[in-house]
This record gives sequence, structure tokens and C-alpha cells, in this order.
Amino acid sequence: MISRREAILSTLFGAGYVGLRALATGLPASLLLSPRKALADTSMCTAQDKAQFIIFATSGSGDPINANVPGTYGDPMITHSADATMAPTPLTIQGQQYTAAAPWASLPQNVLDRTVFWHLMTNTPVHPKEPQVLELMGATPAGEMLPSLLAKQLAPCLGTIQPQPISVGALTPSEALTYGGAALPVVPALALKATLTNAAGPLTNLQPLRDQTLNQIYDVYKTSATPAQRRYIDSMVTTQTQVRNISQSLLSSLASIKDNSAASQVLAAIALIQMKVAPVISIHIPFGGDNHRDIALATEAAQTVTGVATIASLMQQLASAGLQDQVTLMSLNVFGRTLGPTNTDGRQHNSNHQVSVTIGKPFRGGVVGGVRPVGADYGALPIVSTSGAGDSGGDIAAVDTLAAFGQTMLAAIGADPAAISSATGKVVASALA
Repeated sequence: MISRREAILSTLFGAGYVGLRALATGLPASLLLSPRKALADTSMCTAQDKAQFIIFATSGSGDPINANVPGTYGDPMITHSADATMAPTPLTIQGQQYTAAAPWASLPQNVLDRTVFWHLMTNTPVHPKEPQVLELMGATPAGEMLPSLLAKQLAPCLGTIQPQPISVGALTPSEALTYGGAALPVVPALALKATLTNAAGPLTNLQPLRDQTLNQIYDVYKTSATPAQRRYIDSMVTTQTQVRNISQSLLSSLASIKDNSAASQVLAAIALIQMKVAPVISIHIPFGGDNHRDIALATEAAQTVTGVATIASLMQQLASAGLQDQVTLMSLNVFGRTLGPTNTDGRQHNSNHQVSVTIGKPFRGGVVGGVRPVGADYGALPIVSTSGAGDSGGDIAAVDTLAAFGQTMLAAIGADPAAISSATGKVVASALA
């Protein structure tokens, strides 16, 4: 029988826990697995300068994040929470003024200037359709989810232990991720803490593991590597002091995890990125949930406040760790909520409008798209690909905005946006830095 601890370690660090040896030495897992092959491989990455770790926030609840962001305050018939914490507040992004609920205006200016609010259409009102939304409703090749498509492109550039994404926040089966069609396990924040921080845990033995591993590859280093390859290896090898600091920093961060909340998921995600376990980490940040019976939109208000605070904390922690230019936050939910004037005590499912948020170095902050009346409610406008503006005559049809979002995400990390097909979807170049 394989214990839960062994299963998690294998998930995180691969067969034989090669990832731990990579963490301990600073050397890529590929070099440790097959030194001669890795030294001969010269085609690892073609977009090193654009590569980013991705923290991917997703929810199958269909949260009302779309009801309180810039781009929804121009029409007085759109319902916003009347709670004082959600007062309409001006904010500036890249010199352009917008209005949003007060929590969004509280983000630091340097964060806002990297924040893009994407008004999209997911074309489904069904909770269990979240996997199909993550597959961009059929626009990805072979039904690949956007997080796994991004991960495949990023893993060689980032030198991660594994190419597969890791989910620490899936709350329902629909939020679980797949990679190449195979279901991926969920590693909750508390399980990660319990596995890595106990007295006999792997992070307490990194120094002896470093020395043992370097001794094992010494023969290859001495007999097979060219002078240039030796310099390459030497530049990556961590010293004993460095590995001790890595161990202490990770143990301290993981020890702060108290539960499986969004705040704890952020701690877990940053730790996994610092360990270079995976290029994409999936989390769940609540923004009001499935709020059909939300009296006076009280839950929407409370969770918008805490949700934006979680994002602010994430950005601050990334800056403290020196990762602010290496990690991007992306969000994509199954659908948004209805916006019309009858939505004062709860909202319904909206297949025509969902808002995604991206924050990171690859992006030039602003608002992409917008809203228009659709039937008895509101939906996403078509998008003008050259400017990102929402316009009824935009060259990206509303139904293709989801594919355009995926294409732009690939372009942002230096990958080929043609990997996502759409009849009229296009990269929104104005959103890229």
C-alpha cells in the first residue's frame, strides 16, 4: 500500500523524488534524470524572456466577479451591491480612469497598472461545464485545458520538475484539472503542509541530499561535459548556505498554512513555485459563489472584499519573494452572473458574460471588452482586437471572446497563439506589455 504522504511526494517530485534533488542542487530535473541527454539538448526553450509561472484561479460556482469591475458602471440599470464596502470608486489604470467597486480601487497602483479586466462570453449557464470552459469550449487542440496548454509551453523554459499543473484549490469535481486528457490529483494546502513540514519531512534533509546528488553526477561532469557545459552547471549549483536558506524559508512559509482557505492556497502556490514543482498552480478564490438567494447581495460584498484582499496579499508576497516579474495571476470561471435591475437579492447564471482578471508583467493594464443589453439582461460586447475596446462592430465576435482570451494568454508567455483555433478569435495585442 502506498501512503498518502508517499503519493503526494510522488505527485510533487516525480518518480524517485527527483524533484527534491533538483531543489537541493539547483540543477534541472532533466539533467539529473539523464545528464548526457540533457547536456546535448539545445532546443529547450524559445521564449525564455517571456516565460511566467501562472497562478490560475478558477471556480465552478460562477461567482459574480463580473458585477463589480471596471466596465460595468456605465449603465445605470446594472445592479451593484449597495453595501458601503462596495461603493462605486474611481481608479486609474495606465493613466485611464475607470469606476469599480471600492475593493478593486484599493489595489496598489503598480498592481493596477498590470491588471486587465476581460469581459468575455463563456456560452454556458451550467456548473458542470467548467471543464469545457477551461477547454475554451472546443477551441483548444484535442480538448486540452488552457492551464495544461500553458503548462506544456512553459515547462521547458522554467525548468520545472514536472510539466503538469497542480491544483491546490479544487472544491468540486468540475474544478479539477486534466493534462493530455488525464485527470490530475488535487493537493490541498493542509496536505502539502503536513507532507513537507514534519520532522522527518524532505525539506529538513536538503543539504545531505545536495551533497549526495552532486557526488553522483560528478563522473558525468568530469568526463562528458564540455568547458561551456561545466560553466553552465556551475552557474546553477546551489551552495550549502543557499540550500539551507531555501529549506528554512519554505518551512517557515508552509508552517503558516492553517487551513485550506484561499489565503492558505496562496501560500501553498508560492511555495510550489519557489520549489519549481510545476509551471501552473490552480487555486480557488471565492467572489460570492452561486448566489441565487444572496439577500441584499451581502455575501457578494463580503467575498469581493476578501477576494480582492487575497489578490493584494498574493501580489505583496510575490514582491517580498522577488517573484513579482516571474509570476502571473489569471482567472477563468465557468460563467458570470446576471446584472439587470431585478438582481438585488441574488443573481442568476449568465452564459453571456463572465469577467477574467489577469495581473502580471506581460500585461498592460486596462479593460478589454464591455457589456451590452442581451435579452432581458446583459452580455459581453464584441471586441476590437487592435484596441481591446468593446464595440458592437468589433472584429472578435462575443462568442469568440473566450478563444481570443486563450490566444492572448499564449502570446503573453511567448507561445504560438495559433495553438488555439477560432474562426474570428484574435490576439488582443493592446493588452500585452
